[in-house]
Order: sequence, then structure tokens, then C-alpha cells
Amino acid sequence: MLASSTRRALASSSPSSTITLPSFLLPAFSSSQSPTKRNFSATTARPSKLGRNPISIPPGVELSIGDLFVKKDVTTYLQQQQRTVTVKGPLGSQELQVPGFVNLDLDQDTRRITLSVQDKDQKKQMEMWGTTWAYLNNFIMGVSEGHTAVLRLVGIGYRATVEPRPEKEDYQGQLFVCLKLGFSHPVELGLPKGMKASAPLPTRVLLEGINKEELMSYAANLRKWRKPEPYKGKGIFINDETIKLKQKKIK
Repeated sequence: MLASSTRRALASSSPSSTITLPSFLLPAFSSSQSPTKRNFSATTARPSKLGRNPISIPPGVELSIGDLFVKKDVTTYLQQQQRTVTVKGPLGSQELQVPGFVNLDLDQDTRRITLSVQDKDQKKQMEMWGTTWAYLNNFIMGVSEGHTAVLRLVGIGYRATVEPRPEKEDYQGQLFVCLKLGFSHPVELGLPKGMKASAPLPTRVLLEGINKEELMSYAANLRKWRKPEPYKGKGIFINDETIKLKQKKIK
């Protein structure tokens, strides 16, 4: 009833007369387009702090970029494009799978490679920009200089040796890191292929390899047998790892 009477009143009014509406009704009757979408943050998209820096290729290292291919993944129906980057150096070779939206610009004259992404507004691409840069940089350093990790054994009676175990070898000539950590049996863990280990001191283990991820994963498997405890400071420490000591519990 009210709506029909309002329409009749508007139709009977003369063209010369003007109708003024309250301010709170103006947005409903306005014929302009919908307002622009406002972002949650007013800051502009910034490039990756790591990804925007070019990577220098040292002498003796060769880097080749493969063509795009579709990776088949049973966990998703989406087609994921990737390319293979092969890094060869004096210490060996490694292959890195790079997402298709990461662009690689290789300059042979200056021996530098620059990474960029196709769309900086997508979160996934921004995340993989710096991650891919870090992986590629570790691969280049691994085949040219190699990666190392030092394990420190802190505790009374803790000892480490590197010995062969022919009855447990996964491949010919495999060495095992043998740790005495206060258990009734020694802890023996075989070295992966391509990794080296030595014990310059009874409480030190030096690990060497070209794959940093594999190297630190092996060091973590050794560390989990005696994680550093905060009361006496005993345990296995990796590189410059430290722990803050707590006061002794008093009952």
C-alpha cells in the first residue's frame, strides 16, 4: 500500500518540480556503478627480498634450464607446469624442479641468473619466489664448495666414531656414524650415498655433502637421540646451536 501510493505521488508530480530525498536514501537510488573494491592493506605489493637479488654463478659451475612440462600429481586434478634446472659443478650435479610461474633469466656474459614471478598479486607465487631462490642458491653452493655440519657431543662418556659395518651396508663401502650416548647399545646410523663423515675429535662429528637439505636432515636424525636438555646442558648440538639453562628444580 505504501509503495503503490508513493509511486502514484511521483507519477502525478509535475516535471518542473524537484523531489529531494533524505541523505540516507541516496545510495539506494543512485544509478552509479558499485564502489571499487578496497583491499585489506593499503600497501603496494613488494618484491621478495631474496628473489629480487641475482645469483652469481661461480667459475666451473654450469647451469641449464629445461623446457616446461606438466607434472602429474594424484592429489589434485589441476595441471601443474614445472621445469627442470640442472646444476653441475666440480663436486657433482643436482636437479631442481622449479614451478612454471617462476621465470629464470640466465645471463651468460655476467654469469648471473635472475628470478621473477608472473603475478605478484598471488600469494602462492610470492611464497615460491624466495623459496626457489634459496633452493637454487644452495644447489649452486653445494656443487661448487659443498655444505658442512658440525655435531658437538656434550656429556660425560659421550663419544663418536665413523666405522664400516659390512653386515649392514646398503651400498658397497658405506660408513656408519657410531655414537655412545649412555644407552646399553651404541647408536649406528648409515651415511647416505654421496655424503662424507669424519670424527676429528671423540666429541665432534663433521658431515660433508652437496645437498644441504639431505645433510641437515641426517644431522637432525642423529640429534634426536640426545636432544639438548636445559638443566645440565647435555646433548647433541648442531653447528652454533645453544640452549638457555634453567635453574634446578627444588622440591
